[in-house]
Amino acid sequence: MNRRKSNKKIIIIFSCIGVLFIIAFTSLFLISGIFEQPEYLKPWQKTYSQKFDDPRVRLVSHGLLSSNGHNMQPWKIKLDKNNPMIFYLYTDSRRLTPEVDPNARQMMVTQGTFLEYLKIAGDKLGYQTTIHLFPEGDYNEQELSESMKTKPAAKIILTKTNSQNDPLYNFMFLPDTNREKYLPTRLTSGQIMKLENVNMDSDISIKIFQDKKNTGKLNDYAMQGADTEAGVNRVMTESENIFRSNEYQKNKYRYGFSMEGQGTSGIMMHLMQGLVTVFPSMNSGKASSDRFIQSTRTSVENTPAYAMIITGDNSRSSQVRSGMLYSKLILTAHQLGLTAQPLSQVLEEYPEMKNPYSSIHHDYAPNGKTIQMLFRLGRPSKEVPQSMRRDVMDLIIQE
Repeated sequence: MNRRKSNKKIIIIFSCIGVLFIIAFTSLFLISGIFEQPEYLKPWQKTYSQKFDDPRVRLVSHGLLSSNGHNMQPWKIKLDKNNPMIFYLYTDSRRLTPEVDPNARQMMVTQGTFLEYLKIAGDKLGYQTTIHLFPEGDYNEQELSESMKTKPAAKIILTKTNSQNDPLYNFMFLPDTNREKYLPTRLTSGQIMKLENVNMDSDISIKIFQDKKNTGKLNDYAMQGADTEAGVNRVMTESENIFRSNEYQKNKYRYGFSMEGQGTSGIMMHLMQGLVTVFPSMNSGKASSDRFIQSTRTSVENTPAYAMIITGDNSRSSQVRSGMLYSKLILTAHQLGLTAQPLSQVLEEYPEMKNPYSSIHHDYAPNGKTIQMLFRLGRPSKEVPQSMRRDVMDLIIQE
């Protein structure tokens, strides 16, 4: 009799524990917003641009998908009132990340990635795009933020033409960055040649490395950059402040970082989102720094090749043109069955990064040249989810 009572108590205890686990997991999923519709993913749909009559807005909705620093999507568009075939791209100075990008170099590279997506979409939709960089002159560097508000980064002129079947177009709808492990397969000579041949700018060079000496050295530089950045609290805090921990936040802000950027999706993503929402310390401070370092280490240890985009100077025009080239490179990489991930920490220009920044430039871009992009290349071991995107109409300046 006592044994029966004891067994019954054990069953009740385990049943209660099971119920508590179910309640806890259900609560985490609800806190994550598992039933919330992901409005922030709608711009990735190929039909998204079709709901707009203005061809300029249709092209901008494609540019919105381009790679951009910290997923800040720092673009503003001014539609010409007098000419329906002209519009202007402005750098959105409200989206500067001054701690990690104090000279706004990455911000200007991001303007270029956007412009190249516009061009490719234009070819597909039957519009030739003529792009004039800084049509009203260079920024006033002493008052950069204000200057960005008044001077466009580019003037875009459309000319109606026949639609061209650009083979890169369909790859615009794939995630631009994959932080997962890459397969150890080396790039073929044909792949390298095709990647190098996308560059038509004599002032910019592409370098691709897959030999043991250079990949080892670049692994070290990537880790130096990550270790340095992880130790600078103000830089890490800037990133933490734009982390969206659940579906409600992602739909509200539609820019910044999220669990998708860490390669998490499905049920596990919702579980982690619920936990991070309830326990924010899981994604801040030392926990965030440690996760960032470990993620970088996993990436570099599973990287068969690196690539660089190098310019002869560090002018604003060179920065934008580098971004345009980067877009062509990653789309061509997708076409070749490859994927990419920027490892830009060692290229950042705040004081604590001075030594590794100087060292990598001494080794790979001497005589005043600038490495605008450093990124890993390879065949993906798994697919990754798409990241947040804003509604295209949020980019349009309403006058």
